Amino acid sequence: MVVLSQPVALDNHISVIPTYKPVPVLTSHSIPVVDLTHPEAKTLIVKACEEFGFFKVVNHGVCPDLMTRLEQEAVGFFALPQSLKNQAGPPEPYGYGSKRIGPNGDVGWIEYILLNANPQLSSAKTSAVFSQSPLIFREAVEEYMKEVKEVSCKVLEMITEGLGIEPRDSLSKMVRDEKSDSCLRLNHYPTAEEEAERMVKLGFGEHTDPQIISVLRSNNTSGLQICMKDGSWVAVPPDHSSFFINVGDALQVPFYSFV
Repeated sequence: MVVLSQPVALDNHISVIPTYKPVPVLTSHSIPVVDLTHPEAKTLIVKACEEFGFFKVVNHGVCPDLMTRLEQEAVGFFALPQSLKNQAGPPEPYGYGSKRIGPNGDVGWIEYILLNANPQLSSAKTSAVFSQSPLIFREAVEEYMKEVKEVSCKVLEMITEGLGIEPRDSLSKMVRDEKSDSCLRLNHYPTAEEEAERMVKLGFGEHTDPQIISVLRSNNTSGLQICMKDGSWVAVPPDHSSFFINVGDALQVPFYSFV
């Protein structure tokens, strides 16, 4: 789930950096891990933001069964015939989408569901997504968004506390606002066999996220990498039971003005 600061063109909300230069990928276990129940969690989060702009959170409070259930239901949706999935698209900006990524379609391939995290702002395309799936999918999505919103707010409030910003809810109130433009994006990448058949690169290329923070969860498939300050790339070991927090462009500007 991503937490946005203001409405944007979500269909193109990933900023692809065109000047990518391949560099060796390093494997590292030094990515910060923050226990949200730790007394010094806010200090650890600020340190992780300063040094990495990325960290893993554990003891986040989201039920593991809910995370598994959402993944299973999403897999079920993406396994539907293409003709049925297409009835929930194209995204405007919410709904089902399938496209090549990059200015020339040269970065990768992905299909996804993009949903507004505010049920009151659901669109016809959102309804179309759920009309193709069992009721349990809608229930899992709504429960998951509610829980992850709380994780987002907890992290944002720890950031403001750690930086000494008042009031404490300066950032989290944008998530709790009834007109919040936070969204949930469920990505599906093709298998290696499908990738070979399509002759395309898999997934996203190098990019930054424009929002405040992104709350990421993956299954047990590896592939996520982050770029360090020295330009080296670090592979992020997958962990389906935890969340990864990525600091977005919108947070970096005010954040670096305080540190």
